[in-house]
Amino acid sequence: MSEFLDLEAQDGIRMPWNVIPGTKQEALNCVIPVSAIYTPLKSIPDIPVLPYSPLRCRMCRSILNPFSIVDYVAKIWVCPFCFQRNQFPQHYSSISENNLPAELFPQYTTVEYMTSTETGPVVPPVFIFVVDTCIIEEEIGYLKSALAQVVELLPDNSLVGFITFGTYVQVHELGFGLLPKAYVFKGTKEVTKEQILEQMCFFAGKKMPTTGVIAGTRDGLSSESISRFLLPASECEFVLNSVIEEMQKDPWPVPADQRASRCTGVALSVAANLLGVCVPGSGARIMAFVGGPSTEGPGSIVSKSLSEPIRSHKDLDKDSAPLYDKAVKFYNQIAKQLVHQGHVLDLFACAVDQVGVAEMKVAIEKTGGMVVLAESFGHSVFKDSLRHIFQSADDNLGLSYNGILEINCSKDVKVQGIIGPCTSLEKKSPLSSDTVIGQGNTSAWKMCGLDKKTSLCFVYDIAKKDGPDSIGQSTSNLFYFQFLTYYQHNEGMMRLRSTTISRRWVSGTDNVEELVAGFDQEAAAAVMARLVSFKMETEVDFDPVRWLDRALIRICSKFGDYRKETPSSFSLSPRLSIFPQFIFNLRRSQFVQVFNNSPDETAYFRMMLDRENVANAVVMIQPSLISYSFQSGPEPVLLDVTTIASDKILLLNSYFTVVIFHGVTIAQWRKAGYQDQEGHEAFAQLLKAPHEEANSIIKERFPVPRLVVCDQYGSQARFLLAKLNPSVTYNSDNPAPGGDVIFTDDVSFQVFMDHLQRLAVQ
Repeated sequence: MSEFLDLEAQDGIRMPWNVIPGTKQEALNCVIPVSAIYTPLKSIPDIPVLPYSPLRCRMCRSILNPFSIVDYVAKIWVCPFCFQRNQFPQHYSSISENNLPAELFPQYTTVEYMTSTETGPVVPPVFIFVVDTCIIEEEIGYLKSALAQVVELLPDNSLVGFITFGTYVQVHELGFGLLPKAYVFKGTKEVTKEQILEQMCFFAGKKMPTTGVIAGTRDGLSSESISRFLLPASECEFVLNSVIEEMQKDPWPVPADQRASRCTGVALSVAANLLGVCVPGSGARIMAFVGGPSTEGPGSIVSKSLSEPIRSHKDLDKDSAPLYDKAVKFYNQIAKQLVHQGHVLDLFACAVDQVGVAEMKVAIEKTGGMVVLAESFGHSVFKDSLRHIFQSADDNLGLSYNGILEINCSKDVKVQGIIGPCTSLEKKSPLSSDTVIGQGNTSAWKMCGLDKKTSLCFVYDIAKKDGPDSIGQSTSNLFYFQFLTYYQHNEGMMRLRSTTISRRWVSGTDNVEELVAGFDQEAAAAVMARLVSFKMETEVDFDPVRWLDRALIRICSKFGDYRKETPSSFSLSPRLSIFPQFIFNLRRSQFVQVFNNSPDETAYFRMMLDRENVANAVVMIQPSLISYSFQSGPEPVLLDVTTIASDKILLLNSYFTVVIFHGVTIAQWRKAGYQDQEGHEAFAQLLKAPHEEANSIIKERFPVPRLVVCDQYGSQARFLLAKLNPSVTYNSDNPAPGGDVIFTDDVSFQVFMDHLQRLAVQ
């Protein structure tokens, strides 16, 4: 496993198959598709930043890289993708084997280019806050204090806008410092760009152009009119703080049997149009703070009457959620507009009820936005996550904007698509496969927002029909992949990151051992999780558990060692041995089992899965469990109910939740206050250790996970029990004293493996 982690540290890429099946049929037989999870802006120490433009191949537009073949005498380089011979330009004339440019160093497979000609002027980031006021006074208070903190943390050069909404939408004119001033829009119908230009007096005293698109200063808008609504943070701090301080609950009365009149869709539409008018094409984020469901205007998800419940998974399955499709269609339009403008939608949904994350998912995901789901604006999940976005320490998110990602591959590899936070630019090319998964039919994608952890899953097709005998042009047994990410760095300038990798391919029936030797089971689990989530959302009558089971049986049947019809002889190579466990936990995870989760929660979990790297995805699928006791230091233990003991503390890290679980004896001692008594320092340290570890997990993660501290047999112990393998249930004989049982009819991992072995050897 360590060699895969080393490759990821160097280039930000993990692939399930690091030795690739060489033909189309062999790739299909391997069940898990040839794929890669790539983190475009992964933090790579000592990455060379080159102050000049990259050299591109004349034919395929790929960039010069360490795999290019160089003729130092003739000053020619051969592209490894299309074999085109390219002449070096004059300024490379001194190139030789002992005098290489950085992009040809073998260890620099990932480099960044930064040139003043391409970057243009440094563009400040833009933040427009869209704030829900249909919430109770207590929540308004929490939100005010959180926003006041954010104002202090904003970069001084960033431009800021402020919109509040309830029954109506109010756009605050921050540039008018004499008294609070806002433009009000009705919440029942959409607002167009033309209405914004006219009603917000962008052409006051001047004739408004009658033709053409009006967008930004280059189309005749004066910078003075733009700065009425978008001001540098350093200039409007006082006005912004006073607007936040005076923010009050929506004044419109709400009958006792009705929900508040909340026009979330119109507010987001106004924000998108305002940004489209003022700053098209430059990095901007709409940060929406929503405290309940939208009930008014386009994008509403439920009627105002409290007698009508908000849609559930069952309603969506039965097509009995009348507003769902209309709302998704509306947010799809907003997504298209924001992608065209290069802007991002972030959502902070803080309510006990659903707010419409499931409907907004398309706009958040296609623009590369962030989403935080919490129960209240006073909850640490919301407050700490919001602070994390703007903190300037080394572990900040590294927010970047306006990314365009292009790929190049060897001619026998085609790309089916990407599952992740991006949008297809529909640039059809010979690299595009006829089979489409996720954002496909293209070799270029737009990423309006991306950060240091944003990860995309590329799914490939092997186009070659036959084995090595019939290969004409390429005698090499390597496939090459190049990823080019052009983006606006968080400091404002444009950069281009180039990552080029090679992977060996093998062909023929006797190459099973080589394929297994290059199998990365963690990456495979992450890819399967993204695929099954995608299929659940896009395929009608899809049975995820059956699909996962059949895939696992086929993999074990192909790569396992066994004698036909003898289950007891079955064994898997260490390279594959944990994979069945990952699939067992994936079948039981919140990505596949939507029962007991709302559509909003499911949408949130899947969005997080689709943007995180392999290590984080694996924790989501199969949480880690650490045991603390007097007998031993902290040690990883099996995710099994037999791990519970009365004299242990368990720390569960399931990505979205961190659980500290005290055995019943430990809990009794803690309640008796032994940790505060002299002579019980060891017990005090035992109680403290899991909290320290939990805090270090929480500190580095975004969104900040929920911390649950519970005791054995307590009500919140369910957060741990739900994740454990039910090897001891209420049906079991002789459960261990001091242990626990799980009240479930789910099969245990041992029963699952017995069935798997029996079916794989048939």
